[in-house]
Amino acid sequence: MIASATPSSAVPSRRLGIIGSIVGVLALMAAVLPHWVVPIVFPPPPADKVIVDTGQRIKDRIVAKVKGGEYQAPKVEKPAGRSWSETASVTAISLGLLAILFSVLSMIFREERLLAAVAATLGTGAIAIEISFVMMGALILIAILYVIGNIIGLF
Repeated sequence: MIASATPSSAVPSRRLGIIGSIVGVLALMAAVLPHWVVPIVFPPPPADKVIVDTGQRIKDRIVAKVKGGEYQAPKVEKPAGRSWSETASVTAISLGLLAILFSVLSMIFREERLLAAVAATLGTGAIAIEISFVMMGALILIAILYVIGNIIGLF
């Protein structure tokens, strides 16, 4: 009898784990890089310009209230940097979830556990980075409101 030349399937497949790891790396890049690259490409307006614009809007609002009219806020376009940051944030979370999905599918199809764990870790890390940036923004906003309230005498 001739022995079969086909190798046995003792080595588990790696396809879904590798795809999940690649998607996880892309998710991590989409979560981290825009916070460094977008401010360089699209620099934010100077603080004095923002303060002057805000003061002008407050003044217009007060004048409209004194005259008895209704204040019409001017149409303000979103800066390009902000739209890029929002797009990157949504992309990072979506790719992170996709990496976790590939990790789960890799475990279901009994592929190599190391690659499944790497994909899950990268996806979870990308989502955690996005949540941490949102939390930092919320903490900064709370600190600013506390300082303003303290100056006004609310606290």
